[in-house]
Amino acid sequence: MVTGGTGYIGSHTVVELQQSGYEVVIVDNLSNSRADVVDHIEQITGIRPAFEKVDCLDSEGLDAVFRKYPNVKGVIHFAASKAVGESVQKPLMYYRNNLGSLINLLELMPKHGVEGIIFSSSCTVYGQPDVLPVTEAAPIKKAESPYGNTKQVNEEIIQDFVASGAPINAILLRYFNPIGAHPTALIGELPNGVPQNLVPYVTQTAAGIRQQLSVFGNDYDTPDGSCIRDYIYVVDLAKAHVIAMERIFQHKQEKQVEVFNVGTGHGVSVLELVNAFERATGVKLNYRIVGRRAGDIEKIWANPERANKVLGWHADTPLEDILASAWKWQCTLS
Repeated sequence: MVTGGTGYIGSHTVVELQQSGYEVVIVDNLSNSRADVVDHIEQITGIRPAFEKVDCLDSEGLDAVFRKYPNVKGVIHFAASKAVGESVQKPLMYYRNNLGSLINLLELMPKHGVEGIIFSSSCTVYGQPDVLPVTEAAPIKKAESPYGNTKQVNEEIIQDFVASGAPINAILLRYFNPIGAHPTALIGELPNGVPQNLVPYVTQTAAGIRQQLSVFGNDYDTPDGSCIRDYIYVVDLAKAHVIAMERIFQHKQEKQVEVFNVGTGHGVSVLELVNAFERATGVKLNYRIVGRRAGDIEKIWANPERANKVLGWHADTPLEDILASAWKWQCTLS
């Protein structure tokens, strides 16, 4: 079962799961995605995933899905509200959605004999790390936003539930910054309204949908003054979920709850990404430097050695190829 499976990362993960031989049921309320994503997944894989339009806050509805698909053995949980800025404006909505949906799932899993859950976590749990690159052992810092806090609390909920004796296994994947689109350009990131993330704003600016890209700050303590992030190709990220699910099914875990950073290990600044996009596509971007944005951390990138060694997973798609895929996707939309 993939909750939020018609969303950006969810849809790419469904494709990789199907191509690895898994049967998939998507559970999504379509609050931030479109139903035709299911058609596009079928176009890519030749297999139509089962789809149930259910909100994970609806415990009875979720229970009915588990009853309808009694063979579900694993859950990958993406369904969550995810805009940092919006979470500051609507904290209660974020706490209700993001905590309630996970609690409902965890309550139902033992009842229906579900073995394991992969939780979609985030590098936001590290805040601004004291040491870079950041490892899984880095301290969890006070969240900068309600969204970030829901990721921290959900990790704690899973840890506490397992510690209570619950018969489930869990893997927490802490993502860095997913970008790009499937090479077929049939699925990709579809932000509602003004994009909150850098790459969709870049592609929309290049396509003329947005007049100008704002680069927030050029006075940070980084080589070119702009913020640094670890940008990971969404297809590479999706593959990490498949490997993590296999680890649970094959009983290879060292303990019931495991944590992995899912990143490239390379920091890329905003201005470096803009330049890489221009090289990859031949399109010049209209951008300007503006003041810093509240809540942005200066720099973060992963130490992915644990995922590399333990999972045998690597993110090695070149940045320009990833940005070319994002542009190809944008061109199919506009």
